[in-house]
Amino acid sequence: MANRSVVLDTETTGMPVTDGHRIIEIGCVELIGRRLTGRHFHVYLQPDRESDEGAIGVHGITNEFLVGKPRFAEVADEFFEFIQGAQLIIHNAAFDVGFINNEFALMGQHDRADITRHCTILDTLMMARERHPGQRNSLDALCKRYGVDNSGRELHGALLDSEILADVYLTMTGGQTSLSLAGNASDGNGTGEGSGNQATEIRRLPADRKPARIIRASENDLAEHAARLEAIAKSAGAPALWTQLVEAQATAN
Repeated sequence: MANRSVVLDTETTGMPVTDGHRIIEIGCVELIGRRLTGRHFHVYLQPDRESDEGAIGVHGITNEFLVGKPRFAEVADEFFEFIQGAQLIIHNAAFDVGFINNEFALMGQHDRADITRHCTILDTLMMARERHPGQRNSLDALCKRYGVDNSGRELHGALLDSEILADVYLTMTGGQTSLSLAGNASDGNGTGEGSGNQATEIRRLPADRKPARIIRASENDLAEHAARLEAIAKSAGAPALWTQLVEAQATAN
């Protein structure tokens, strides 16, 4: 499907993969045309080995919790179907791609053991380093820089981190995460009434309708607006167009 992306994250028993470490959680969320569809893939996995204490300290997933969870081979087809043909958006992609390739290789599925043959990869860490050289570019740092709420991220989690990364990616690459001018909201999977480019009937409002209440922006609202404009300017490397127009008008007057 055109313009389909999957934001992906994994948690593992430790690192590096060459030491026999395995994936214990996969989390993915789907984007189509820069819109979150509501579709996701999420699973915890039994790795058939214990996790390092350091890794447990990062993600909080204990060995006891994983007892009875499916093994990668049991979900491999469903996972591959979800990501196949998509652009994978991953923070520090080399880490996750290496582990995913390893899991398919351990199954003997060598055709799938290089997912770059089936998906394109966009590494948001590399993108952030190009845009913000010399600065911290961890996911938490990017959340702070772009004003993305990560208050629920006390520990790493693959699904939560993929959801947060989706917000960061959309903000970092355009600022606008969702825009619908249709009369009815999408049903969440991009196929509902009012989704895509499908036109809807213009609804005329009665001339004698009750005037809408005017709500003025508070000082806090204006401060948050200014902060968001500053974040957009940092991302784009230049002030927002409307800021440039206001400054030009002020100079002219």
